[in-house]
Amino acid sequence: MLTGMQIVVIGGDARQLEVIKKLTELDASIYLIGFEQLDHGFTGAVKKELSEIDFTKVDSIILPVPGTNHEGKVDTVFSNEEIMLTEELIKLTPPHCVVFSGISNVYLDTITSERNLVQLFERDDVAIYNSIPTVEGAIMMVIQHTDFTIHNSKTLVLGLGRVGMSTARAFHALGANVYVGARRSEHLARISEMGLIPFHLDDLETYASDADTILNTIPARIVTASVISKMPTHGLIIDLASKPGGTDFRYAEKRGIKALLAPGLPGIVAPKTAGKIVANVISSLLQELKLERKGN
Repeated sequence: MLTGMQIVVIGGDARQLEVIKKLTELDASIYLIGFEQLDHGFTGAVKKELSEIDFTKVDSIILPVPGTNHEGKVDTVFSNEEIMLTEELIKLTPPHCVVFSGISNVYLDTITSERNLVQLFERDDVAIYNSIPTVEGAIMMVIQHTDFTIHNSKTLVLGLGRVGMSTARAFHALGANVYVGARRSEHLARISEMGLIPFHLDDLETYASDADTILNTIPARIVTASVISKMPTHGLIIDLASKPGGTDFRYAEKRGIKALLAPGLPGIVAPKTAGKIVANVISSLLQELKLERKGN
């Protein structure tokens, strides 16, 4: 239980509702910033203005997945007010205060340098769980944007990270001829062990020449103009990497190849599931924090 803990939830989208629900069930005291347009009520959660919070007593601050922008603005779909998270506010919090965000940037890193900042999407558990709705979203997009079946299509998956592995497995299960591009020898070996067709990314142009679909998970410019120039005109590119992706979208549009950047699919196709994933990890970490403080 999180009885006695004071937690501030600032901004966010539908995923945050699952976080709030979970933390209130664990008896934490929750203050909601940027939720004045939210009709749903949570027992134990109180809507507040930023200026009304006593940050000297706050045990944790929970930000939305994007965290803040480079000026400190926090986005929320439940408010029209501008919400700014400043270094002055963070410095008011006690030393044990934990700040949760999906991702970070230079601004957020700087203002939380003397606090514990947890980037949830850098954690293996969150990333692996999130790969499930990501793959479902990718399947949906391929079906929507092609006039052929996934079954028996030539599908290239670039990268064998947490999302790449789940993507390759799912498309293989749907009957696609899955080719997986990687650089590391152990990844190429694993691809072969999975019953898929490995290829080195240096040979991507060759394999792209008759590819029906390319699913990129590598956050670096890998699907270059040279690669796209070799693709058949019916080819589709779905870029699952974080912004700005790894595709030359300008050249793809020029050549008439449909290329779609699709970061954040879990929050789009399955916000409830994505929210529960984040909620479970945050609640577990907060319970560990409470036990540590009690032990000390």
